[in-house]
Amino acid sequence: MNPVVYAVATMDTKSEELSFVARCLQDAGVPVRTVDVGTHSAPQISPDVSRERVLGDTPLPVRDDRGAAVTAMGDALRSWLQEECAAGRVAGVIGIGGSGGTALVTAAMRALPIGLPKLMVSTMASGNIAPYVDCSDITMMYSVVDVAGLNVVSVMILSNAAHAMAGMVSHTVASQERRPALGMTMFGVTTPCVTMVRKTLETKDYDCLVFHATGSGGRAMEQLVDSGLIGGVLDITTTEVADEVVGGVLSAGPDRLEKLLAKGVPLVLSLGAVDMVNFGGIDSVPEQFRERTLHVHNAQVTLMRTNQEENRRIAGWIADKLNQSVAPWTLLIPEGGLSMLDAPDQAFYDTTANAALFDELEQRIPQTGDRKIIRLPYHINDSLFAQALVEQFELLCPTTSH
Repeated sequence: MNPVVYAVATMDTKSEELSFVARCLQDAGVPVRTVDVGTHSAPQISPDVSRERVLGDTPLPVRDDRGAAVTAMGDALRSWLQEECAAGRVAGVIGIGGSGGTALVTAAMRALPIGLPKLMVSTMASGNIAPYVDCSDITMMYSVVDVAGLNVVSVMILSNAAHAMAGMVSHTVASQERRPALGMTMFGVTTPCVTMVRKTLETKDYDCLVFHATGSGGRAMEQLVDSGLIGGVLDITTTEVADEVVGGVLSAGPDRLEKLLAKGVPLVLSLGAVDMVNFGGIDSVPEQFRERTLHVHNAQVTLMRTNQEENRRIAGWIADKLNQSVAPWTLLIPEGGLSMLDAPDQAFYDTTANAALFDELEQRIPQTGDRKIIRLPYHINDSLFAQALVEQFELLCPTTSH
C-alpha cells in the first residue's frame, strides 16, 4: 500500500467532523484512511480502521474509568502507528479532538519520527500545549469552537487543517546533499566552548545542530537521535542533569542520556554548567536553598551553585547511565571550571565541590579502551579544551569522505 494520511479521532463523538476532514483531503488528491480511537459507544460512521484493529490484543479498562481507557487507547494507537510507519504506510497523521482526544492522539504523534507531518486540531491549542507537543514537531491548530458538529466556523477550521496536511504531504523538502548531522548542547555560560567546537566541525563538513540545554533542548536532541536524523553527539553541556537531581526547573527528565546510549551514536560528553541549578526569579527559589550561593542571572532566572553532596549525587546519576551502555563514549572533565561563573574571581568558583564531582565519576565508572574518562587542566571555555573535544570525537567517529 502506498503511504496515506491517517485521520484520527474518537469516532463515537467525532465521526461527522473526521469524515469531513477526510473528504477535504480526498478532494485535494491525498489518499486518506479514517481511524477510530473511541473508547465508549460505537462509531457513528464506519471507519476505515476500527478501534479493535488499533487495540489488537490490548484490552480496554472498564468503561466507567474514562481516563484509564483513554490512556490505554493512546498507548495502543502509538504502537499501531509506529508499526504502520515502520512499514512505510504513513504519509502523515491528522487528529481532531477535545481535551481527551488531544491527549490520546498527540501521545501517539510524539512517538513518530521528526519530519513526518503531524497536525492536531484541538480545543486545547490556545493554552499551554507543552504537554501535548513536548519536543516533537506536532502542528497544533486551535479549533476556536468545540469539535461538536459542522458549522460556519468549524467547516473553515477543519478545511484549513486538511489543506495544510495536504500541502505538507504533497510538497517534500527539495533533495540536497546531506551532510552528517551532529548534536551539541549549549548554555549561555558554555557558549565560547560550543561555538569553537561547532565552527571547527563545520569546516570538516558536518551539519552542527546546537540545542539549548533547558530541558526541552536535551529531549529534542535525543528525539532526533532516536529518529536517526543525528548521527553523533557532543553533549558538552549536561546541566539538565543537575536540575533533575537537585530539583531545578530545567530538567530534561529521568531518561536523559538513555536514547543516546541505546542508539550507540559516537558520543563525547562533558560537564558544562553542572555547577549550577536553575530556578525562576529570586522569589521562586525554594526556602531550603535561600541561604545557598545564588546568582541572579536576570529577573526570570536565578542560578544556585551545586555543593559537594549534590555533585556526588549528580556523578552517581551520570555513572548509572553510562555504566548501562555497551557503546563507546568519552567523558572529558575540564578541571579548570565548568562554566563562565565557575572561574577564578567568579561567583561559582569552588574547586572542592568540583573535585567531589570528578572523583565520584572516576570511582563509579569502570573504564575500558572505548569507554573512558579524560581529565584535562583546562577551563571548559578554553580553546584547548574545545580542541580536545573535537579530537576525541574524531577518534570515535573517524572522518570519512562526506
